[in-house]
Amino acid sequence: MYGVRNVGDRRLPGGVCGRKGEVARKVTLVLAHRGMTASARENTLQAFASARTVGADGVELDVRCSADGVLVVHHDATLPDGRAVATVPVADLPAWVPTLEDALEECRGLVVDAEIKNLVTEPGFDPEETAARETAALLARLGMAGSSFVSAFSMASIDAAREAEPAVRTGWLTLASYDQVDAIALVAARGHFAVQPRHEAVTPDLVAAASAKGLAVHTWTVDDPERVRFVAGCGVDAIITDVPDVALEALGRR
Repeated sequence: MYGVRNVGDRRLPGGVCGRKGEVARKVTLVLAHRGMTASARENTLQAFASARTVGADGVELDVRCSADGVLVVHHDATLPDGRAVATVPVADLPAWVPTLEDALEECRGLVVDAEIKNLVTEPGFDPEETAARETAALLARLGMAGSSFVSAFSMASIDAAREAEPAVRTGWLTLASYDQVDAIALVAARGHFAVQPRHEAVTPDLVAAASAKGLAVHTWTVDDPERVRFVAGCGVDAIITDVPDVALEALGRR
């Protein structure tokens, strides 16, 4: 059973654990990137169920709005047939595209990192940040605000999510090339929960700097076992991976 680690005045699922009399050790959460995609199509209910089966602590999934304003789970802006997700009513989407609410129900008991997909370069961009606001509201309504996250590459998206539901944790995704010192300062200044750099940017100094600001560190997409062990050794709070079974094995948790 996982304990809870304090980060400033915040509490993380996962955290530290240990038997009485032992030195508590930190548990790095393993989140399945779009579910367990080795055995099911990504971002589907089956992929999320498979992630649970292999022992993942949670899943990362992608959120968009359909043409009629329903939150759905799909990574790309367009479907395989070329239609933009934002132009298709939910009833006309392929059956394998779940609504966010159905996905969250499937993932009850798991940590969920809900990444908002709303970039100005993609069809269906919404300057009102409806997906971010409604995702945060849905997490709160389902009682998942304390165990899940809203993330995005867009600061505007996570700002909107936090504004809509301050109790929902938010994290900023960044590429390895981004100035991580600036990212930590900006995330802390805007009251967000986590920095989420690509794994090549992770170092012990980065984790220490984030921790000093009261921030969690979630990193993506870590698939190599040696790299999994390295970033966990740096003290990251969560690893997002395409191979959660491999990551758990690398961490001695299988």
